[in-house]
Amino acid sequence: MTDPVDETPVDETPVDETPVPPDQLADLDVDPALAAAVLEIEKHASEAGWDQPARLFALVDTAQLVAHEPQLAAAMGLDDSSERGSLTSVEQDQLDPSQQLERVLETITWPAQVTGCAAVVERLVLPPEADAELPEDPDEAAVYAREHPARQELRMVAGVTREGSRYCAMRFRSHDDDTKVVGGAELVPALLELLDATLTDDDQ
Repeated sequence: MTDPVDETPVDETPVDETPVPPDQLADLDVDPALAAAVLEIEKHASEAGWDQPARLFALVDTAQLVAHEPQLAAAMGLDDSSERGSLTSVEQDQLDPSQQLERVLETITWPAQVTGCAAVVERLVLPPEADAELPEDPDEAAVYAREHPARQELRMVAGVTREGSRYCAMRFRSHDDDTKVVGGAELVPALLELLDATLTDDDQ
């Protein structure tokens, strides 16, 4: 697979920029295994810093990975004592920098042994009042967003499972702190829908 999104499309959906402590974000209906995997991916992505290309991860059941891919599991530090019911993220090959992540996802179908998937992408977010002057041309809109004084840089991690679970994590560059990561089940619905589609069997 391939990783980045060189261009930075503008997400025109208003985002609440108020940092919220993670312990206030626990949704009772959230799959804890998926949430843990997404937050782990976000932490891993944060260690690489900002201005990074998009990244794509397969999510696999940890116990099945240990049983069926012992060498890979060992290389990842996993063994029979690994927590049952947990998900392990396996990063895919770097995405084509010339393609947007959203377009790449439209071409992907995961094999049955993949329990879920997750994507990491950076975006520029503008305040709602900036929409009135947003150019229709995508290239001009990207320039407008990059140069807007009220722009916010945002890293989004979205994950889904075949069972229908969803979880997202967001980090603003202006609040670049592990305690300021915002989490929830439906923070980036459009990206979640694209990820869901990659897990749909052709015969369904």
